[in-house]
Amino acid sequence: MTLTDTQLASLTQLFTDKQLLTRRVELLTYDGDASLNKGMPAGVVFVHTADEVSQVVRWANTHRVPLVARGAGTGLSGGAVAERGGVIVEFSRMKRIVELDEAGRRVVVEPGVVNLVLDEFVRAKGLYFPPDPASGRTATIGGNLAENAGGPHCFKYGVTTNYFTGMQVVLADGRVIRLGGGALDYPEYDLMGVLIGGEGTLGIITQARARLLRRIPATQTLLASFDSVEQAGNAVSAVIARGVVPATLEMMDQQMVRIVEEFAHAGLPLDAGAVLIVEVDGYPESVTSQMEHVAAIMRENDARDLRRAHTADERERIWYGRKSAIGAMARLAPAYYLLDGTVPRSKLAATLAGVNQLCQASGLRVGYVFHAGDGNLHPLVLIADPQDPALMERIHATGRKIMQLCVAMGGSITGEHGVGIEKREFMPLMYTPDELAAMWDVKEIFDPLKILNPGKIFPTATPTSPQSPLLSGEGVADEIAPRNAAEAARAIRAWNAQGKKIFIARDETAPRAPLRSRAGAAGEGATLLTRNLRGITTRALEDLYVTVNAGTPLAELQAELARDQMWVPLVSPFQDATIGGIIATNFNAPLRMKYGGIRDLLLAARVVLPDGRAIGAGRPVVKNVAGYDLPKLFVGSYGTLGLIVDATLKLAPLPRARASIIAPVDDLKRGMELGAELSRVCLVASGLLVWRGGNIPGSTAPYALIYTAEGIEEDVNAELAQARAVLQNEGVSHLAQLDAPSANDVWADFWRAPSDAPVLRAGVAPKDLPAFVGGLALGDASLIADIPNGMLYTRGAPLERVRPAALTLGGYAIVLNGQTGDAWGYRPEGLDLMRALKARWDPRGLFNPGMFVV
Repeated sequence: MTLTDTQLASLTQLFTDKQLLTRRVELLTYDGDASLNKGMPAGVVFVHTADEVSQVVRWANTHRVPLVARGAGTGLSGGAVAERGGVIVEFSRMKRIVELDEAGRRVVVEPGVVNLVLDEFVRAKGLYFPPDPASGRTATIGGNLAENAGGPHCFKYGVTTNYFTGMQVVLADGRVIRLGGGALDYPEYDLMGVLIGGEGTLGIITQARARLLRRIPATQTLLASFDSVEQAGNAVSAVIARGVVPATLEMMDQQMVRIVEEFAHAGLPLDAGAVLIVEVDGYPESVTSQMEHVAAIMRENDARDLRRAHTADERERIWYGRKSAIGAMARLAPAYYLLDGTVPRSKLAATLAGVNQLCQASGLRVGYVFHAGDGNLHPLVLIADPQDPALMERIHATGRKIMQLCVAMGGSITGEHGVGIEKREFMPLMYTPDELAAMWDVKEIFDPLKILNPGKIFPTATPTSPQSPLLSGEGVADEIAPRNAAEAARAIRAWNAQGKKIFIARDETAPRAPLRSRAGAAGEGATLLTRNLRGITTRALEDLYVTVNAGTPLAELQAELARDQMWVPLVSPFQDATIGGIIATNFNAPLRMKYGGIRDLLLAARVVLPDGRAIGAGRPVVKNVAGYDLPKLFVGSYGTLGLIVDATLKLAPLPRARASIIAPVDDLKRGMELGAELSRVCLVASGLLVWRGGNIPGSTAPYALIYTAEGIEEDVNAELAQARAVLQNEGVSHLAQLDAPSANDVWADFWRAPSDAPVLRAGVAPKDLPAFVGGLALGDASLIADIPNGMLYTRGAPLERVRPAALTLGGYAIVLNGQTGDAWGYRPEGLDLMRALKARWDPRGLFNPGMFVV
């Protein structure tokens, strides 16, 4: 759409001439991104502050003008293209690194900060921001957030959503709110989780807070050559099956190798059918043995040649070849079509064979690059004449068939580039009408006027759910234990018809973990028991995931996986804790500092919504950015948004080694100071706590500090040596190194201690935890301070003292068990959105009423 004279006049009153472009010659720069999609905006506004973003959003509301947020325009799906005209909100001038907390490993940035700039800034401080898209030299953090960007290192380190803890966002009505923040696990629906990867269709992010890692001390890189892509794919599966987790596993086929080598002269083998770039990292003491292990697996799987990079220059040369792939292809034709499907990595070779057949049948020239470790394949189709309609029709038809193949293999239509314009009509290949309608519900709640990046993600036809009639309720008991989603959906629809409250419980007789979950009292409503939703349904060791029914006890799942030297990196103190209960309560142990929290481990879920719709959300792949990340909404929702039927979770190899250092501490303040110093060391640490209330062998000190590291033995030993050196330098002489207990054992024992006193959990930014804990004067109350995660657990402490102190610091304090007037004491800034979502899916408020802040 174009702007009327009235609209333009009102916009020029808000912004100076230096902030506003409206002439066609100026707008031509903004008529596309790095994809084939085009759309001319009617104007471009350069914003400097969140207040200016709010102003332009309010203006757009008044005049019903579409808005498109734009970073560097490096997107590959048309996400930043103003297909429907309107105004582009341009963020290149919002590029401040607002705050860096070196000890707490947090950084606050504006959306216009370039990836490379952030990477260089934090590396100079000994820190590391893992998301590294290929366009990182120009791509911005705002674009990363919009597309949930990945990159080569996400196989080991995860994608963008795994690194952000809070954001400031301008909503579609112009309000500026905070989601998440400096603390972890706020008592709120994970709305930030759906905004990340939401392609700017739900809100406009104006500031974001990310967690950082310690800079990796050592890296080794290997170039492995194979006669075929199938052999290379088998080698990838073999590496993972042996419990090895490289930092990267990248693949190129022969055609791409030849094209790249002609351009980049990187020394790639021209006669190889495929090459793998494998990188391992860690402490210097471990990387050589890791690489020797990888090399042996490569040889066992028919690698014809192995070439290690012995210098930084050699490593850079190999990576220059890989990162030159798209540029090298672009020299061969006026345009190209880059696809972005993801499949379980064990299906990579079979998928590639199918893609080859499709392209050959269509007479298309194609080369391949893969993020092989996470199953993300990039067929790059050359376009000889973009103006040839018959050729373009053939290319797009073939692209659709390739996406159908990826979905049939259990994958996604997009792993990191997003849906945008390019793939919106492919969404029904992945999702049922109910699943698309559930996403559309979220869109309508955030953006009722549809002014934020309209036309992206969703197919042209507005998603709607087929009508499922409410049942009379006859023949449905007030307490059932469904065996599958269909049985649960039938009962829920029947109880809805009767207006019955619906409560979720594992078992009517089993002892319950002391968290805020319960079955309904007798006569109060109906109860869904999850005891029959039990057992593993898919165990995909090569693909590092497991799908398990929600009523399965975590202990049972871990015992099954341990037979294959695998586990889901979750810990619960309670023997009867189930997968569904842990997800619904977002009950994280200290080890989340190493492995991520529940929201990071959850890949997919099958859920029955309170209105009776059964939906599947997510996919069993590390990288999936097709639509909104709905599984995150159910993490920590306390069953108020639906019944989790099953969950697909990331697997990890069991640690080969685990050890801890324990030091007695006479003074809490001193313990917190030591912990803050130790937090700078953490690389393979899985817990760093100060605690009171346990029995510390051989010591009468009231407090103790424990530091646990786990993983490869050489890494564990190297890290604990550094931790000992820090403590000894601080004058701590009484140190014990033990195989057990670990920090997570100490945390679990705290929960198991016999006591009727309520347990409080307070969360603040890690940098604020020492002052927060020190200022509470908790006396003899038992406590655990989880230093890297910014958490305080305490039993017997006065809530009226803890909660105001936490809220003052931008955190929270909640009661996890026991009776209290207000367990939450926290009002999320997105509470109206939470209530709207609850009302959309549960209009009568029947599902787990009174169980959460909504």
